[in-house]
This record gives sequence, C-alpha cells and structure tokens, in this order.
Amino acid sequence: MTPQAAAVPPLATPLAVTLGEPAGIGPEVILKSWLQRRQQALAPFFVVGDARILDETARQLGLGVEIGRTTPAESMGMFASALPVVDAGAPVSGLPGQPSDGDGPAISGYIREAVSLVHSGAAGGIVTAPINKLSLYRAGFKYPGHTEFLAALAQEYWGEPVLPVMMLAGPELRTVPVTIHIPLAQVPGQLTTERVAETLRITHRDLVQRFGIAAPRIAVAGLNPHAGEGGSLGREDDAIIAPAVHAAREAGIDARGPLPADTLFHARARAGHDCVICMYHDQALIPAKTLAFDEAVNITLGLPFIRTSPDHGTALDIAGGGKADPSSMIAAIRLAGRLAANGAAPA
Repeated sequence: MTPQAAAVPPLATPLAVTLGEPAGIGPEVILKSWLQRRQQALAPFFVVGDARILDETARQLGLGVEIGRTTPAESMGMFASALPVVDAGAPVSGLPGQPSDGDGPAISGYIREAVSLVHSGAAGGIVTAPINKLSLYRAGFKYPGHTEFLAALAQEYWGEPVLPVMMLAGPELRTVPVTIHIPLAQVPGQLTTERVAETLRITHRDLVQRFGIAAPRIAVAGLNPHAGEGGSLGREDDAIIAPAVHAAREAGIDARGPLPADTLFHARARAGHDCVICMYHDQALIPAKTLAFDEAVNITLGLPFIRTSPDHGTALDIAGGGKADPSSMIAAIRLAGRLAANGAAPA
C-alpha cells in the first residue's frame, strides 16, 4: 500500500497550503518542499499566510527561494519559478522558536481563508502546516485542534454539519481513530455504536471515492485487551463495536472486527486490510508514526473538501536552525494532489 507513491496528474486548480505557526518549522518545510517540487512531482500550490515570514526564513537559511506575492488565479503561472504566496490577515510577529500570542487570530485566519478559497473554487484542496494550539487558545481559539475547526468551517460555508474523521496514512498503514482529542478516561463514554458505524461509513466512502480503492478491506480494533475476550475484559467490544461492524457489513462494507489491537499492525496483518479503525487517538497514531514518522500524512475525511497535513508538530526547539525534515510536508502535498486529481469531494 503506497498512498503517496503514484505520480500526481496535472491539476487545473492549485492547492492552498496554510502557513501554520510562523515561529515553528512550518515556513521552513514549506520552502524546502517547493525546492523539491520537480523531483517530487508536486502538484502546484500557493501559501496562505505572511509572505514576509517566508522571505525572511528563506534568506536566513540560505534556501534561495524567490517569494512571489500573488492571487490564487495567478499562482499557477508563477509556481515554476517562485513560491506563490497569498498574503492573508495581519502580519505576524513570532520569531523562530518564540511564538507570539498575538499571532493567534492571523494563524486561524489563514485556515479560514484557505477554506473560503476552496469553497469558491479558487483552490483544489488544503494542506495545513502545524499550529501551536497553546497560542491559539490564548487568543480565544475554542476548538481542540485543526480537525474540529475545519469541521466547523465546513458547516459554516457549506451549510451542513459534518463528522470529521482523522486518518493517518503512510506507505504501509492507514489508521483512523473514532475518538480524537479527548482524555483516555473519557473514551469509553464517548464510544457509541452509531459513532463507530458512521466512522466506518465515512472511511469506506472516502477510500472508494478519493483513494480509488474499489472494495476497501477495513479492520476494526477492539477497545479492550483481546477485544474484550467475550466480556471478561470489558463489555464495550461486544455491546458497542460489534453491532457497528455488523451494520457496516449489512450495508456492503467489508469490515472485520472487533479484533485485538495487538495483532493488527505487524506486516502479515497489514497485508490483509486497507485501513484500521481504532477506538482512540494513541491506538491509531502510535503504529502509524512508528512505521512512518517522517512520511505519515494526516488526512481529514468526511469534509466537503480535501485536507491533508504533515504528521508532526511545530518543533519549536529546532525552528530557525535549518534542520527540519520536509518529508512529511512533501508527502502531504503529494497526497492532496493525488486526491484532488481523483475527482470531486464526495456528496
């Protein structure tokens, strides 16, 4: 399974890449990704953010990237020779490794502007650089993370509520957590048969319509050790997860489970499925990051637009030092381009 490996067909509409936290490694990995645009066959993209930050970062790191302030419509013609940037929002003031709480509104504004551009047809999908949620929280940001904010924006612009589903995709494994940014102690109370079933439905739909997998094979991990072992190690697997899997199979989805999580991620098991539905954040992200820390991509399924992101944080400790590895950002841009080339967002 190599979701990032295929060459990306030409796109009629560029991707929008949000700047993310300007004090983190987002600007650096964006610049380095553009420098590898030809050898990596990246889809054309423009950056939504502060052009000054990108220009200063390029000069400080000696990357030799020309920054072109532009519009989405003009960015395609510029992409071959300069990194196109759509200036949006107020200038930011954070320095490498030193976030500024005052930058919060601008950072969330970049995300909002990118969604607006997709909604208007000016962008074919969104790739988000990492955000520093602490700075955003101090500025009044009320969402647990990118995923939930994007879901709210989707409802605002498209007029319909959505269930955002996080997927981690690497060369060898795709995982989807049913619950995301909540404490582990709250997971059993948040799991319902309906939520597991809806996550299965959205995952199956997007694997078919966006990834082009005609008949996805989906494994479903149990919540408890040994998938509850018949109720002796917990009743959630039999009472909540199993009925959701049964309902999915009745709807024609090739779902299997609940299965013991400790046997789902070795090489032979991975060969038997296209995705694993997991019950909580770390159950999904630990195997995905262990297998492909520098190549894994965060994708939000269930949205009326394409959104990918590198699977790493702001890395404030190395920001400005030229040490950031752009592999995950490159993979995120490549995958967004591939998904965009596969056709329109699912209904």
